[in-house]
Amino acid sequence: MFDRIDSAVRKLAAFLAILGGLALIAVILSTVASVSGRALLWAGLGPIRGDFELVELGTGFAVFAFLPWAQINRQHASVEILTMHMGGFANRLIDLCADLLMLSIAVLLTWKHWDGTLDKFNYGETTFVLQYPIWWAYASGLAGAFGFVLVSAWCVVLSLRALATGRDQPHGEPAQ
Repeated sequence: MFDRIDSAVRKLAAFLAILGGLALIAVILSTVASVSGRALLWAGLGPIRGDFELVELGTGFAVFAFLPWAQINRQHASVEILTMHMGGFANRLIDLCADLLMLSIAVLLTWKHWDGTLDKFNYGETTFVLQYPIWWAYASGLAGAFGFVLVSAWCVVLSLRALATGRDQPHGEPAQ
């Protein structure tokens, strides 16, 4: 059962990261097309209407989509100058504390993001050029934010297990 949950959480994180990567590819392609269109005004082409709004939407989604992947693989910034000289128990305890803090941040971030999405939905604000509702951009980020909470909670479980068993959890690899 434990291994199936671990696999599902890792697949969720990978799926969100792939979606985020696809969103960034779409942002890159639309930016290239828009800049090329500007350069070819003389040929009757032009920029993509609302290109900056599309970049904001895609980039915002991608940032939230990458958070679960970074968390499950422990790829957030860390300073190991002191911890590399500590024993296994101390490092597992530090990992647990870091995972608990990250879970707290993930919950707070998702909660406030949810509030912001509801606020934008209720206000009915739209973007300037394309006139799409701003809450769409907020809502797209919620998928990654919810994934971030789920993955962060699972990382706490993994750290508790590592602390209880005395075996380190390999970073970026499934639990053994």
